[in-house]
Amino acid sequence: MSSESRLYTFSPETKEKLQKFRLGTSRAKDPQAVIYQIDKHTLEIAQADDEVYTNMQELAEELPDHSPRYVLLSYPLTLPSGRLSVPYVLLYYLPVTCNAELRMLYAGAKELMRNTAETGKVIEMAEAEDLEKIEEKLGGEQ
Repeated sequence: MSSESRLYTFSPETKEKLQKFRLGTSRAKDPQAVIYQIDKHTLEIAQADDEVYTNMQELAEELPDHSPRYVLLSYPLTLPSGRLSVPYVLLYYLPVTCNAELRMLYAGAKELMRNTAETGKVIEMAEAEDLEKIEEKLGGEQ
């Protein structure tokens, strides 16, 4: 067992939500995203709210200015070959204005979150506005 999995925890409900989201988004026609955060006191990783975001602008508005978040994103796109692809990624939102303690907290759990959520890759974002260019990042790295 890795040290991260002893330090950070996921409730059984959170693990179930992660799996349902992953399985439920694979055939989605629209982008779908959920925000996760770490409770600083219990070190439990949980969904920040019960919202599933389908609009990237709304998602960007929900991300805090001074605190990191993990965002699970399923984003359907059509590749240049005409084939539909639905990348499932972990967005690691780490604003430049957040304090060192939060940076360390989220950095320490990044790989655990990626593995538990079973995402294909991690994309780091420093600003919520980076969501406007997410299609380029997903399409360019296939």
